[in-house]
Amino acid sequence: MTIGALVAVTAGAWLWLLRMQSDVGPFRRMPGMTMPGMSMTTMSATDAVMLFVMWTVMMAAMMLPSAAPMILLVASVNRRRRAQARPAAPTAAFVAGYLIVWTGFSAAAAAAQWALHQRALLTPAMTTRSPLLGGLILVVAGLYQWLPFKTACLGHCRSPLHFIGSHWREGTAGSILMGLSHGLYCLGCCWALMLLLFVAGVMNLAWVAAIAALVLVEKVTRLGPRVGQVIGLALVGYGAWLLAMAA
Repeated sequence: MTIGALVAVTAGAWLWLLRMQSDVGPFRRMPGMTMPGMSMTTMSATDAVMLFVMWTVMMAAMMLPSAAPMILLVASVNRRRRAQARPAAPTAAFVAGYLIVWTGFSAAAAAAQWALHQRALLTPAMTTRSPLLGGLILVVAGLYQWLPFKTACLGHCRSPLHFIGSHWREGTAGSILMGLSHGLYCLGCCWALMLLLFVAGVMNLAWVAAIAALVLVEKVTRLGPRVGQVIGLALVGYGAWLLAMAA
């Protein structure tokens, strides 16, 4: 049941993104997507909400697959507790806590996109106009792949059993807090990679999928951390080249 729900939610999020990208229905007025002439100073409250929703759906599509091992372990523990007539919490509470963190990140990312548009630093395709800004984002994201803080956060994401053993909380509220904790570790691990969307294109779904795949590889494969660091070197190299071109 948990696997089916995760697949359904993730698939629904990706389908929603495809629908937005194809400029169907209400999404044709999304700022920066298909109306290059639209001024951000005329952005309505509805447009702002839709921008936030776009980021929220995108984060769910990208992050739920890599969180699946942790979510499935939480569900397994709760099933065993119920079988033993012990208190258990809905797995959905853990997922809700996890998604709250990425919803907060989505709000910050949407605000950043709005600010960049106001300063004419993004193209209609939602990529950076400035080689200097693009180069800085790439260098920051690449260097972050090597920082001890990134390694520590990634270690928590790669060790579901250790996380459960050290962060278990009773009840629905406790499960939400566990989801929040895990979400914060994931945010600490992946926030810099998400900034790459401003370089590759916020709604470039090929790059959205590529970044999501990298996050998944980092979290669930044996060589994941090394792969992330190699990618980090490539990002620093490309970013340095862009900065040199902008000089």
